[in-house]
Amino acid sequence: MILAALAALAIALSQWQAEPWNWVAPGRGRLWAAAALLAAYAGFVISVAVSRARSARAQALPQLAQDRRGDWLVAFASQTGFAEQLARRSCDALRDAGLRADLAMLGSLDARQLGHYSRVLFVVSTTGEGDAPDSAAAFVRRVMGGGAALAGLGYGVLALGDRDYNEYCAFGHRLDHWLRHAGAQPLFDLVEVDNGEAGALRHWQHHLGLLAGRTDLPDWSAPAYTPWRLRERRVSNPGSAGAPAFHIELVPADAALLQWDAGDIAEIGPRNGADDVALWLASAAADGATHVRRDEADLTLAELLARSHLPDPAALRGQSAQAIAATLAPLPHREYSIASIAAEGSLRLLVRQMRRDDGSLGVGSGWLSEYAPLDSSIDLRIRSNASFHAPGDARPMILIGNGTGLAGLRALLKTRIAAGHHRNWLLFGERNAACDLHYRDELEAWLAQGSIERADYAFSRDGRSRVYVQQLLREHVDEVRAWIGAGASVYVCGSLEGMAPGVEAALVEAVGVDALETMAAEGRYRRDVY
Repeated sequence: MILAALAALAIALSQWQAEPWNWVAPGRGRLWAAAALLAAYAGFVISVAVSRARSARAQALPQLAQDRRGDWLVAFASQTGFAEQLARRSCDALRDAGLRADLAMLGSLDARQLGHYSRVLFVVSTTGEGDAPDSAAAFVRRVMGGGAALAGLGYGVLALGDRDYNEYCAFGHRLDHWLRHAGAQPLFDLVEVDNGEAGALRHWQHHLGLLAGRTDLPDWSAPAYTPWRLRERRVSNPGSAGAPAFHIELVPADAALLQWDAGDIAEIGPRNGADDVALWLASAAADGATHVRRDEADLTLAELLARSHLPDPAALRGQSAQAIAATLAPLPHREYSIASIAAEGSLRLLVRQMRRDDGSLGVGSGWLSEYAPLDSSIDLRIRSNASFHAPGDARPMILIGNGTGLAGLRALLKTRIAAGHHRNWLLFGERNAACDLHYRDELEAWLAQGSIERADYAFSRDGRSRVYVQQLLREHVDEVRAWIGAGASVYVCGSLEGMAPGVEAALVEAVGVDALETMAAEGRYRRDVY
């Protein structure tokens, strides 16, 4: 159509030519210039076509999500392409775990399409002065500008940003607040990523693995471990009706590594048990003492198997040690809240021994609680968790948790007590008072000394009806309001299922959703849940 119009215009203009046409052959320079102009125009046309094709594909993604949707959706809002890259890797991880997952640009979705899914993961960056990426502007205007009903939606947010800017991860937080107001339930707390920091991305992967029911998803980047010595291990809850919880104490070879803040996380490099490795080597008819090369390191095949997923030995039977080594995938890290402060001279953990459906021990808890011999070397890396550090002033503090979540709360209490801040209120839940109150002697001493102002416990298996920690909040709602009104910070540590949403619901009943969101924005409501 356009070419026909141009041809007609050329014929019409030719009628104005008074003199006869006289063709003069152009010089070589003019020919090259014309060729360059033609190439530039062709490139422009092609780029427009490619852009429109990409846009069409992006617009087609929501249609796929609507008509042939999976159970999961990964939505991204990217300015430079990094958020899209992470979203694709997240989607691939879910699919590799056997889940049906779709991928879409956030800007091409609406609330109705989000409502088609039971689980949505958002990977979003922040640009400008806390703004959404350009590709998400339509979503902000059309969808976030109004209300939505997403009560059946569980979600997670990976917020990308840069702490050098005042509005750090602002769009991710805006999206999180909008989703909460729409009735959606967070699957875990928002994960902030400062300028692509690898530890935060591993934390996101940790959540992906838990959601997918897979503990073997490979790390996108391996932690830079250092060796620590396993100095002490003992059962913290002997006689418990639940799974045993172990007090673990680790010390570094270099005392300079005793540096962390209360609230930080220990990333552990787990190992398979020696008996499991020996059984695998026998089944594969392989010599574990043979040296192999892997990632520029020289080690025995048995050593490499100990830190790797164990594949089907029959499939590798008869192959050389180096050929076997080339097929092995490393075990991913495991995360644990640190229970101690650096001044105590050791890093302490409270680890629940987990078992798989077949009865075998979990990779991380099995290594720490049973397989690793005392005085053996444990691979460990400390990851800063600034969003769970203790407040630096003397404000009141309400600490809420259950189970092994008491580990993180203990470190916070130790920090507070060392600073002379004693307005601390602990609310803790477990199974039985007789055996499941971890750190009992210490807690009772702090309470007697006035280092803790009050402590309330909910032991679910001791009475005729089960009582949980969130019920303590409702029973003492007037005191909760008074403490929060006096400027208290609320810290929650423990189980993501049951406890954390129950506690949040009780807090919303006590102070209202707007007040709780304001507290979160001010750093007065913080969670470390798993």
